[in-house]
Amino acid sequence: MAHRLAAGLILGLLTGQAASADAVTDHYQLTRPMQIQQKLNAAYLAKGVGYRPRTEHFKKDGAPRYINRLILEDSPYLLQHAHNPVDWHPWSEEAFERAKRENKPVFLSIGYSTCHWCHVMERESFEDPAIAALLNEHFVAIKVDRESHPDVDQVYMTAVMLLSGHGGWPMSSFLTPQGKPFFGGTYYPPAQFTSLLQQVQQLWRERREDVEAQAERVAAAVAQSNDLDGRAKALDQAVIGKALAAMHSAFDELQGGFGQAPKFPREPWLYLLLDQAERHRDEQALQMLEVTLEQMARGGIYDQVGGGFHRYATDYEWLVPHFEKMLYNQAHLSRVYLGAWRLTGRERYRRVVTQTLDYVLREMTAPAGGFYSATDADSEGEEGLYFTWTPQDIDSALSQQDAELAKSLYGVLPGGNFEGRNILHLEQGLEAYAAERKLGLDALRRRLDHINDTLLQVRNRRVPPLRDDKIVTAWNGMMITAFAQAADILDVPAYRQAAEKAAEFLWQHNRQGEGRLWRVHLDGRSSIAATQEDYAYLGEALLYLYDLTADSKWLQRAEELADALIERFLDEDNDGFFMSEAESGITAMGRPKDEGSDNATPSGSSVAIHLLQRLWQRSGNLAYRRLTDALIARFAPAIELNPTSYAYLLSAVADHHHGELGARAYAALGGIRIEGSLTQASPQSLLTVEIHIPEAWHINSNLPRGKDLIATQMSLAEQDTDWRMGPVTYPQGALQSLAFQQEPLSVYSGRLRLQAFVTQTHKNPANPSTLAIEIHLQACNDQVCLPPESLTLRIGASHNPQEAVKEP
Repeated sequence: MAHRLAAGLILGLLTGQAASADAVTDHYQLTRPMQIQQKLNAAYLAKGVGYRPRTEHFKKDGAPRYINRLILEDSPYLLQHAHNPVDWHPWSEEAFERAKRENKPVFLSIGYSTCHWCHVMERESFEDPAIAALLNEHFVAIKVDRESHPDVDQVYMTAVMLLSGHGGWPMSSFLTPQGKPFFGGTYYPPAQFTSLLQQVQQLWRERREDVEAQAERVAAAVAQSNDLDGRAKALDQAVIGKALAAMHSAFDELQGGFGQAPKFPREPWLYLLLDQAERHRDEQALQMLEVTLEQMARGGIYDQVGGGFHRYATDYEWLVPHFEKMLYNQAHLSRVYLGAWRLTGRERYRRVVTQTLDYVLREMTAPAGGFYSATDADSEGEEGLYFTWTPQDIDSALSQQDAELAKSLYGVLPGGNFEGRNILHLEQGLEAYAAERKLGLDALRRRLDHINDTLLQVRNRRVPPLRDDKIVTAWNGMMITAFAQAADILDVPAYRQAAEKAAEFLWQHNRQGEGRLWRVHLDGRSSIAATQEDYAYLGEALLYLYDLTADSKWLQRAEELADALIERFLDEDNDGFFMSEAESGITAMGRPKDEGSDNATPSGSSVAIHLLQRLWQRSGNLAYRRLTDALIARFAPAIELNPTSYAYLLSAVADHHHGELGARAYAALGGIRIEGSLTQASPQSLLTVEIHIPEAWHINSNLPRGKDLIATQMSLAEQDTDWRMGPVTYPQGALQSLAFQQEPLSVYSGRLRLQAFVTQTHKNPANPSTLAIEIHLQACNDQVCLPPESLTLRIGASHNPQEAVKEP
């Protein structure tokens, strides 16, 4: 929707003298129904002696003074607020029924467990007895974990953006008892928040009709924003070029990344840059990608000691991060760095991948499988304390020689670079550092690994940041995909085990029954109906497991989730996907739609399109292909209007129209699996292509003996001018008599191998070239032949493990 509702209207209504707030007492607890209070007390006692209430308010016996309904929830974020003096409700019909019954407006607070400013507002306002008194007397207060209810978050974030022009967390909204917002913002300091509460309750009491009219206007605007602009149309093929041009205009050529501080990784953009750098050998795309990856890996946004990425950098140099770590960043960035290593062969990218994934295995993996959500930015009440160092810390942890190297490499200053302490970062790449000091690069890497291992042991003795232990289906799908891809490309058994174990865990615990998922698992309990992105991300992950293992159960499970996704979330009237199921009745403003545009992670719709087009290639089900085409056409007007907002979707479009990138492909409606690899045999490389043909099927040999039959052939792709291929070695075909041919034909069946020597003719260390080869074949059984197919495999520099790419 083009227009924006001005906050001035509501602010103009918020006038009058602020009433003094009464001091809060235990009144709201004493007036609760006894059955509810007993249930809350029992839930508190069930937490056990190890439970530490997060509050400033305790009785003389050490018990928390306040217990609210959030004690019954399984969200770490909600549990953080379970002992506020605010009489919080979780998102529920009960809360809105109470608001209607008591004729009160709703105060809706949305955040997440590792949100720094959410903690600040809790400490300043929600723990304040006077502010709590205002909320309890005049409002029904609802607290929502945005990670558990992304659909609720989406609806009310849209409203806040329409009202104020900006959004963020904590999100603070005021609603009618019907759930329609009439005012909203983000963080408020306590004095401003107190004044706002006083004014809103006065406005609700004295000018109800104005408030309700405002709420109706906002609700209508939110509902309108759920409709995709424009009608379905063919997507302009030049749109990817427009997206790349827009990215380049925002690109920081010195420090990498896009735009000014604060800087976010923007993983969806990086995926598209990676796609275009490999697919079209786009040097500008590769430059934007590599500068960004290099600077992030050297900066403080990357945890140099323990591996893994913080959520974003507060400065343009990537030095000072916001120290929380989110699972989704680890998943997407490890995939991007893995793809960059596959494309370029640069060792520094592979190290980031393994260090990040090893961090997830070590600190973010549940014993039974599945991955935790996040870790906080704060520890011991200070942001970044856990991750930062003084020179004395380094000296006491390491030998003198290692300490001097660590301080030199990591830019450790006596006065620090962050609040008197040091965020470790590489002021220059290891290659340049080793060259300047005439050190062996491999030896330097080994010493640095030893230093980091020692510092990690020391850091582990510190008080760690809070960890959010909930297991979110969508985010686990992201992480399973990352581990499966890394296991496939790096051949690390531990990564395969982690991916399979997590997928089985979700299938056993977050699957309610056939085709129905839960979103969250915590403390042995699964809850909250899954959203569209949960089905899309987990389905995508299961397909990567199928690619890795060739086990058909993963393909079957992916099809089950895709079919459920279509049945429960597809808007058949207007195309696109709803975020929640129809029966959820999530808000008074209708079912929120996934608009397809990416945020911190690729959108659920873009992942769904990836899932559907990949399923078509692997299953041969034409319905998936048709729906992929329809969805691309439906999003086309919005994509063309703002292509950079749809970067991950555009990479799906490229895969759908031009074939998936990588050393594996599928033919014969998904039945034939083709995989390529390179092995160094100096001065040439040996190209090997394995073709796996299912039982009862065959492909014609390279000399089929039948008129008009298509021979199996392997050749360089037409656009590949950087490589030269020698003669191809084909196996001898077997003679087979078929129903449609009188004379026996020469065919291949089962498993066969094609080989040829290849030589790279134009080596450019700054832009290594993938080897693109084409396979031409025709699959038949005893009754019918499928149409001839041509498939392209792209085998990256990393598929030649014997030949290290020289770091520039």
